[in-house]
Amino acid sequence: MLRSYLPILVFLVLSTGVGALFLVANSYLGPRFKRRPTEFAEDAYECGLPSEVQQGFRFGISFYLIAMLFLLFDIEVVFLYPIAVELRAFGTFALIETAVFIVLLFVALIYVWRRGALEWK
Repeated sequence: MLRSYLPILVFLVLSTGVGALFLVANSYLGPRFKRRPTEFAEDAYECGLPSEVQQGFRFGISFYLIAMLFLLFDIEVVFLYPIAVELRAFGTFALIETAVFIVLLFVALIYVWRRGALEWK
């Protein structure tokens, strides 16, 4: 019984050991800061330019609409992967269903395009 838990125990010991090793190595090898952490708030962020975004900044609705459409079409295309891998095992029926799925996906894309949902405003 204990043998079945041995890999889990080894994994927990190794992961805890690596985490502790990184923590100790960071305290000895990491950079030493002589400033208080609140002084970092005035530094430039990542790109070297000061941030000019106000607190009340909001994204436009077109950003969210395009993001949702991207996710929708991206996830639908992911459904095609298993069929592409095992098309011979599924047979002709799967090929016909896949063609219908692609046609419906294309019709939905044309509908969204004609409605102007992909226009950046």
